Amino acid sequence: MSTSSAASDAAVEAIVAEFRLWLARERGLSAAAMCCYGKQARKFLSWLPDPVDSAVRQLDSTQVTSFMVSYCQDRNISSAKATVTAVRALLRYLHATGQIRVSLAGAVPAVAGWRLASLPRGLDTAVVTALLDSCDRDTIVGRRDHAILMLLARLGLRGAEVADLRLGDVDWRSGEITVRGKGNRLDRLPLPSDVGESMVVYLTAGRPACEARTVFCTARKPYRRLSAAAIRGIMGQACRRAGLERVGAHRFRHTLATEMLRAGASLPEVGQVLRHRSTLATSIYAKVDDNALRVLARPWPIGDRS
Repeated sequence: MSTSSAASDAAVEAIVAEFRLWLARERGLSAAAMCCYGKQARKFLSWLPDPVDSAVRQLDSTQVTSFMVSYCQDRNISSAKATVTAVRALLRYLHATGQIRVSLAGAVPAVAGWRLASLPRGLDTAVVTALLDSCDRDTIVGRRDHAILMLLARLGLRGAEVADLRLGDVDWRSGEITVRGKGNRLDRLPLPSDVGESMVVYLTAGRPACEARTVFCTARKPYRRLSAAAIRGIMGQACRRAGLERVGAHRFRHTLATEMLRAGASLPEVGQVLRHRSTLATSIYAKVDDNALRVLARPWPIGDRS
């Protein structure tokens, strides 16, 4: 690596570090969210010419739009939208801290994508059972992974929320857990008996004694808390063991929502369990509520065929 390249990398990392601190202070984002924003911001900053500090000061809307168009050209909608969100936040940070003279967030083009264009895809009961049964509960790793998958499947937690679950968040006496959700939101949820039993098995015969205060830790030294990426990896390994195509942990949330609707729960009740901040986030599940949609369907008119 050349000296100039090393200097450029160092400058990029310095901006990303300050950007993440700003996100924590001004937006109250979680560590996982700040990591994602920082990763996307790093791509944009690394695309700028050297020296980066000077390029940032001379940044204009044409450069911003050019990067977004070229970068998102071969990306899927989710990846492109994540980049758009992060780059807009970065540009707001640069303007707020005086590193660019005008706000360029508006120069970031939107990504075409329709919120309700597709159906949320749940998992069949047999698939959920296969994923849970793939964990060898005679091993420490298997007991840990089984408890994690139970939280994902039965409570619809996000991967980052499982990773953030702390020992003090579990109220065994009242049978409740405190979930640390998006935007530092705290919610209390009932702890189903089968989930609690799986967690007890891990905590009493699996979790290592260590300084980490999170429920789930690595199985090998040096013991440390699991990350959201590790939760995704555990889901992927379960799919491989069960002989299934890899699916994300979020599919468990879709599964829980669709099962609740088909059991007669209302959309507001689903939104409460999934801890959605707006009814719009829950509205997509109306498309899989067969019972509610059936009463709206009109019989096809049968005309005179003569």
